[in-house]
Amino acid sequence: MLKELEIENLAVIEKATISFCDKLNVFSGETGAGKSILIGGINAVLGGRIGRDIVRTGAAKATVTALFDSVPPSVSEKLRESGYPDDEELLLQREISADGKSTARINGKVATVAVLKEIASNLIDIHGQHDTAILMSTENQRRILDTYAGLEEKLTDYRASFREFSQISKRVKSLQQQMSEKERRIEELTERITDVESFKLKQGEEAEVSKKLEAARSFEHIQNALSAAYADINGYDDGAGAVNMIQEATLELNKISGTVKGMDELSARLSSLLIDLRDIGSEISRYLSDEYYSESLPELEARMSDILLLKRRYRMETDDLLTELNEWKSELTDLQNSDDALEELNAKRKSLADEVKTKAQEISDIRKKAAEALVNEITEELNFLDMPNVKFVFDFQKDKITLTGMDQVEMLISVNKGEEPRPMHKIASGGELSRIMLAIKNVLASADDIPTMIFDEIDTGISGRAAQKVGIKLSEIAGKRQVLCVTHLAQIAAMGDRHLLIEKQTDDARTYTSVRPLDFEERKHELARIISGNPDSEITLKSAEELLKRTI
Repeated sequence: MLKELEIENLAVIEKATISFCDKLNVFSGETGAGKSILIGGINAVLGGRIGRDIVRTGAAKATVTALFDSVPPSVSEKLRESGYPDDEELLLQREISADGKSTARINGKVATVAVLKEIASNLIDIHGQHDTAILMSTENQRRILDTYAGLEEKLTDYRASFREFSQISKRVKSLQQQMSEKERRIEELTERITDVESFKLKQGEEAEVSKKLEAARSFEHIQNALSAAYADINGYDDGAGAVNMIQEATLELNKISGTVKGMDELSARLSSLLIDLRDIGSEISRYLSDEYYSESLPELEARMSDILLLKRRYRMETDDLLTELNEWKSELTDLQNSDDALEELNAKRKSLADEVKTKAQEISDIRKKAAEALVNEITEELNFLDMPNVKFVFDFQKDKITLTGMDQVEMLISVNKGEEPRPMHKIASGGELSRIMLAIKNVLASADDIPTMIFDEIDTGISGRAAQKVGIKLSEIAGKRQVLCVTHLAQIAAMGDRHLLIEKQTDDARTYTSVRPLDFEERKHELARIISGNPDSEITLKSAEELLKRTI
C-alpha cells in the first residue's frame, strides 16, 4: 500500500511530504486549493499521461516519489520479470522537466513509462469523476461482470482459439480466391519457372561474370604489363635481366670476399634476393598462361547479355530473382495440391468453429450465473447507500461471436418503485452514479489484490443521510484495503482514520499549496468550515465535534 508520497515543484505545490495510514485517508480543502493536483501527481507516478505545464513556474523539473510497502505478489512477479529489485518496499519516481520530457525510476533504476505503468497497475485503483461516464459504456459493464466472475483465464484461452479460427478463416478465403484463378496462375508460374531455370542462373553469378568480363576486356593491357615485368626479371632477347645482373654482381663480390671484410655477407644477401626474384618470375609466367583466362570475351559478353535480359524482363536483381524463383515453386506446389490443402483447412476451421462456440457458450453460462450473484450484492450495497427502491439487472442479448464472446451485456437500472429498468445513462443522476460506482468497487474489492483505492470526489451529487452512508461504506472498504478519498462533505471527512488538509497560501509573489495532517481540534474547525463555511462558529464547531465523536 501507499506509505508516503513526496511532491516537488508540481504546479502550486512547491514541496510536500505526505504520510498515509493503512485505512481511510481523507483529503479536504477549499475549492482550488490543489486537490486535483495531488491526484494528478499520484497519476503521474503511476505512469499516467502528463503535460509540461504541470511543472511549477520557474522550476527546471517536477518530481513525484511514491513509497509502497506490503507489495502484492502480482507486482513482485512483474518486478522480477522486468529485472528490477523485489524488496520489502517499492519506490516509484517520475521526473517531469520543464520542456515536457520525463524520466521514470523503479527502486532507483531507470525505467520506461510503459513498464512503470504496467507495474503500478496493480498498486492503486483510482476512481475519479470521469469514471461514472466510463460506467455508461456497455463494454465496461461487461468487463465489470467478467472481473466479478473471474473469467480472465477462460477469456484468454477463448481469445487464443478465436484468433486461430479467424486466421484459418482468412487462409481459407484466400485459397478459395486463388482457386478461382488457379489454372491461369499455374500456367503463369510454370512459364516463369521454366524461363528462369533455362538460363541456369547461379547466386552471385552476375558479380562474378562482371569481374571476369572486366579482366577479359583488359587482357592485352594485362599481358603487356606481365610480359614486361617478366623480361625485366629474366632478361630480354637482346639484354640481361635483373636475375642475370644480380648473378654477375654476386660473382664480383665473391672475388674480393677474401680481401674486403663483410663481402661474404653481402654476397649471401644477393643470393637470397636472387631466389626471391626467380620465384616472382615463375609466378608471373603462370599468369601469362591461358589457364587464367579460359573464357573468351565473346562468351562472357553473351552470358552478361542473358543476365541483363532477365533483369529487364522481371524488373529485379538476379539474386532477388533466384529468391523469387523459390517462392514461385512453393506457390506452384501449393496450387497443385490446393484441393487437399483447402479440404484440410476447412476441416480445421470447422473444428475450431465448434471449439470457439463451445467456449463462448461456457463463458456466457458463467456470466449469467455470476450476474445473478453480482446483482444481489450490488443491490444490497445500494440499499445501504440510501437507494432502497433500486432495481438492478444485467440484460443479455445473444450477439454474433466476437473476441469477447457471444453476449451483448448491458446494465439496466430503475431507481424508483414501479419503473422498469432502463439503460443507466437514461436513468441515473450524478449522485446515483457515484453510489453505484462505489457499490461496484466495494463488491469487486475481493476480486483483485490491488492494495490501495482512491476515490476522487465520490460524493458528487449526494448529501445528508446518503453522504453519511457513503462515508460508512468507505470506512468498510478501508477495513479490507487502504483508501484515499478527496471529499467536500463533512459526513465523509469525519469517517477518516487520517484527515489531511490541502490548503493554499499566497504571498506577495507566489501561491503555495501545502498538505498536512490535522489533529482532533483542527479537524473540528475544518469540518465546521465544510458544514457552514465558518470554521469558528460555536454552533457548527459543536456539530463537528459530535460528528467526530460519533465516527471515531
